[in-house]
Amino acid sequence: MIMNDKTQPSLELKKISQAYGKQRVVKDLSLTLNPGEIGCLLGASGCGKTTVLRTIAGFEPLLAGEIFISGEKVSSAEFSLPPAKRKIGMVFQDYALFPHLSLFDNVAFGLRGHNKVETLRRVNDALDLVGLQSEREKFPHEISGGQQQRVALARALSPQPELLLMDEPFSNLDVALRERLSLEVRDILKHYGITALFVTHNQHEAFAVADRIGVMHTGEILQWDTAHRLYHQPVSAKIAEFVGEGVLLSGVVRENSQVECGLGRLTGIFNQALAVNTAVQILVRPEDVVHDDDSSVKAKVLRRNFRGANILYQLRLESGEHVQALVPSHCDHQPGELIGIQPDVRHLILFPFP
Repeated sequence: MIMNDKTQPSLELKKISQAYGKQRVVKDLSLTLNPGEIGCLLGASGCGKTTVLRTIAGFEPLLAGEIFISGEKVSSAEFSLPPAKRKIGMVFQDYALFPHLSLFDNVAFGLRGHNKVETLRRVNDALDLVGLQSEREKFPHEISGGQQQRVALARALSPQPELLLMDEPFSNLDVALRERLSLEVRDILKHYGITALFVTHNQHEAFAVADRIGVMHTGEILQWDTAHRLYHQPVSAKIAEFVGEGVLLSGVVRENSQVECGLGRLTGIFNQALAVNTAVQILVRPEDVVHDDDSSVKAKVLRRNFRGANILYQLRLESGEHVQALVPSHCDHQPGELIGIQPDVRHLILFPFP
């Protein structure tokens, strides 16, 4: 449906910066998206991720840096191509559908200037793409929130943009629908080879949809990587704490690829070379702590979060430090109980104390 130049990155940001008054909200940020890739900017509210999206769309000027779409420079500190000429599709957080127009006319709105035959073909293609051809005569208030989101996607894709931008596209949906629709949208984008960048504060959405994720903090990307590497190979303690669930325990590097900490002596593959006796922080995920009633290592249950198949326990070690353990829910323990645990940390993610 969308034909990108495969020889050029679909999107390239080179050290872009943006500010509101004296407050710089984006700082020397760079990233590259290749044709057909789905990228995500992940971070808490106020980290600058939506501002990045707005600069790409041309709604905000750059303070510094350059933006390229399919090899063409569209923004710099001295130059800004108008939004309408950037060949970008945009899906807004609130969908921004026109309530007085049918679904067909909502999708056709972005095709003004095309002849009727071309408009009809593109609208029908877009509605087929999102599975809403049979609902084309309905109005937005007559369909569900998930269907409205798909109409917004169809409208953004009907002009055949070079790049699709999505601003918190699933945030207005309930949890079950959000998870299902995020996977459906990924399938659509991947099937048609559409390059997209979206922003979210929801890690599950980012992991489910994106090929590459940029973890943002105070206007900077701390790590631009795959979901697997962000989770298992975070480059800093800040990312380790932000991505997924887990804690950082204090420890000391010992000989023979061992680390001594509140869970005992852990042996495994280090994520970096460190000298013996180096004081470190060790990333321990809930799945790294195994429930074992026969273990000599005991921990006190502080609180429990029942999740159906599993219970997430917050535990206090004898050292006074806290860890989390994800345990099958038939092992039912209450706050105040002592339970046996065994560490199962195979890849030791270590960060030297600053």
